[in-house]
Amino acid sequence: MAATSTAAATPISTALANGFLTQGKTCCAALSLVLSGKVSYPDSTVYNQSLLSYWSVQEETVDPTCVVSVSSSKDVALAVFILNLGGKVFPGECDFAVRSGGHTPFAGAANIQQGITLDLSALNQVTPSADLSTVTIGPGNRWEHVYLQLDALGIAIAGGRVAIVGVGGLTLGGGVSFFSPRYGFVCDSIVRFEVVLPSGLIVNATESSYPDLWLALKGGSNNFGIVTAFEATAFEQGELWGGLILNEISTKDAQFAAFEALTGSLDYDPYAALINSYIFTAATNSWITASNLEYTKAEAYPAFFDNFTSLPQIYNTLRISNLTDFTIELAADDPSGRRQLFATGTYGNSAQMMSDIFDIANSTAQALLNVANLAYSLSFQPEPTIITSKAATLGGNSLGLGESDGNLFNLLLTVSWDTQADDALINTQAKSLFAQAETAAKQLGVYNEYLYLNYAASWQDPISGYGSVVKARLQAVSKKYDPTGIFQTQVPGGFKLFD
Repeated sequence: MAATSTAAATPISTALANGFLTQGKTCCAALSLVLSGKVSYPDSTVYNQSLLSYWSVQEETVDPTCVVSVSSSKDVALAVFILNLGGKVFPGECDFAVRSGGHTPFAGAANIQQGITLDLSALNQVTPSADLSTVTIGPGNRWEHVYLQLDALGIAIAGGRVAIVGVGGLTLGGGVSFFSPRYGFVCDSIVRFEVVLPSGLIVNATESSYPDLWLALKGGSNNFGIVTAFEATAFEQGELWGGLILNEISTKDAQFAAFEALTGSLDYDPYAALINSYIFTAATNSWITASNLEYTKAEAYPAFFDNFTSLPQIYNTLRISNLTDFTIELAADDPSGRRQLFATGTYGNSAQMMSDIFDIANSTAQALLNVANLAYSLSFQPEPTIITSKAATLGGNSLGLGESDGNLFNLLLTVSWDTQADDALINTQAKSLFAQAETAAKQLGVYNEYLYLNYAASWQDPISGYGSVVKARLQAVSKKYDPTGIFQTQVPGGFKLFD
């Protein structure tokens, strides 16, 4: 009689034999068997903590069947293998979401109703190379955690500007940094992605190994697999200068002119970064301006910012400090626990276009005067060619931007509010703002189809904004590495490659 080998039985085969893949909670049950102690269910402490750590209420109130708190790339690989298998056997019962920092505001972006949410928070390694030339970071990091460790070493990487934002989503969506004029978009600095493919295979994508996947991940978001580590180019970085300036709205035209001059400068200072914002207060039906200036040297009041710093000020926090401090300051204006909306557009550098956008926003905001605890702001950010041209020297990226686009600016609309009943009104007015802005931009000849993915609303299409050539290339990479479309259909969150 042939001997029976109990050692050959795997947790997966045990799950199948015991019928765990034949009922509604199949994949959660199977994952509980193979990832013991890492799967949590509603009303448990771990499950509740995971949900409460999302930035927006919309994401916080999505209820997955279970949350899987992975702690290694092998955990992720095993989870993806099981979810892939379960999805094939029982379509629709093993859909899942991938969560890094959880800062994208719309519901279902990084969470899933009655599915499985893979929480990458424990993948928060920060590992500098021996010569400090690169740093490998996990997708579950928030940027504050990364910078605290790098500040102590006197180095930095091009990363996010807001302490609470997660590494994974920001980097895969392109990413804007205080260092972008020096090093391009955040994704441009990534020399290696450790990726779990839909099959469960773990690979390292670099410019020479899986180069098509490496390029696709530089802006292609969550469409190809799960990145479990990013290796980024590092550089020496000490303290820097910056902070917040508040001005009366009467200075807006001077600021629009200053913004156009700065963004279009023939000698753009590569150490300068700017976020120029206009904040609406519904209670008084009035506006105020707020500019975040950062200069990535320890040099106070650089001449490049004179047109901003010379304007009459209500308040400022300008100082020399470390990178972590400035990201914490930006996060203070970005509190969690509210309903949130981001929406975005990209336009050619033009003070007139900025003025038109402001007038459109002021008009559409009138419909929101009765929204309780409304917070509403426009933020303009330079995208000069000094930023968009960097990718060409670093192997390229998948954003579809280049020097031929000319000097651009990004518009971010941010809205926060309390009541679900106001959701439809706020989205309607936001859509109206951007539709009118598109018309105005086309009339002025400054329209650009690019949409920054990390700021896009659920009703926007940033992947198409990369252009048809880039989108087709991303679709080809998806078909190559994910031939059955796991990350297009079984992972419904985010922005997909196929209509």
